[in-house]
Amino acid sequence: MTDPLPRPGRRALLVAGGGTLLAAAGGALLGRSSGAGTAGPPPAGAVGEFDVSGAAEDLPLSPLRHVSGPQSLSYPDGGGALYVLQVVPASVRLGDEDRAPGGRERRLAGDLCVSRLSASGELTASMHLRGFGHGMSFGVEPVGGDVFLWVESDADPETGYGRAVARVRFRDGAVVDSSSDEVRHHRPYPGARKVHPTLDLAHRRVLVSHWTGRTHRYSVHAMDDFAAGRHEPLWTLEDTALRSGETFQGCALRGRLVYQLTGKHYTDERGANPPSGGGDTYVSALDVRTGRTVGRRKVTVAPDLEFREPEGIAVRPGARPELCVAFSVKTPGRRDIAVFSCPAWAGARPAAPSARTTRS
Repeated sequence: MTDPLPRPGRRALLVAGGGTLLAAAGGALLGRSSGAGTAGPPPAGAVGEFDVSGAAEDLPLSPLRHVSGPQSLSYPDGGGALYVLQVVPASVRLGDEDRAPGGRERRLAGDLCVSRLSASGELTASMHLRGFGHGMSFGVEPVGGDVFLWVESDADPETGYGRAVARVRFRDGAVVDSSSDEVRHHRPYPGARKVHPTLDLAHRRVLVSHWTGRTHRYSVHAMDDFAAGRHEPLWTLEDTALRSGETFQGCALRGRLVYQLTGKHYTDERGANPPSGGGDTYVSALDVRTGRTVGRRKVTVAPDLEFREPEGIAVRPGARPELCVAFSVKTPGRRDIAVFSCPAWAGARPAAPSARTTRS
């Protein structure tokens, strides 16, 4: 499948400032295309394969199924549709429920809603996942005419975060329980906390983010092996990009690079993250072969957004992939989602290692 021509609509320049990009994130890690018209060095705003400084508004401010904010996003292909996870808010009664639980009860239960949006932000379908987790990241896999969600599952009742990974078919209007017989829980790392997956569809791989003790780790698996219950990782690595005091907001995988999003919502001017400082949102890249952090840039797009909390990062696959970053934005009575996409810089090509190695 290939990406369509760029979609029309409002476009806003994404300015990257601060942070340091290591030179290895360009030619050494990704290589460059050969032949006439080969591009030079990576641009100053590059993080891995993508040019953060060249990004633009991809999805205008859009509401989801419920009033709560987004947690993560994912794309099944290079088309316009996207899927978004959010925690079910208070005052919502689902299916067989005899009452509407409160917001804290929903969070600790791990109750999620999946919204499907069109390229223009129209809600086209939704379903609910009860007892699955917080929705820190997920993947969508197209199979024929269906779409399967790869999501965290088996929510820890003390935290509301998932302890396993499940693959569930998306069905408009459905309510699926984590305890249902139709849900198979994959537990590649028993005892791990905050377990959540995402997909690299181009290379048919699963990235599993998880915490063991106080350490955040990633592992990369072959999709087909993982779905069949064979959980031996291709690569494992410790998160070297997350800095003290930063808030983890999601991850994505393409080729041999993990892309990680961190940041918090705006505070007032007296707080630690005032609007005048341009926010504290960063995109970082880690090499799955070595565990090294190979790129990091501050994202200062749309500084006037109200609240402006980074909530999810994903790669839209296709012949012209893009790295997409989502923000939760305050609007009257609810939180909406806004998405900005970073194009692949000219001359970059993803490099996917083939050796089976492990680093812990």
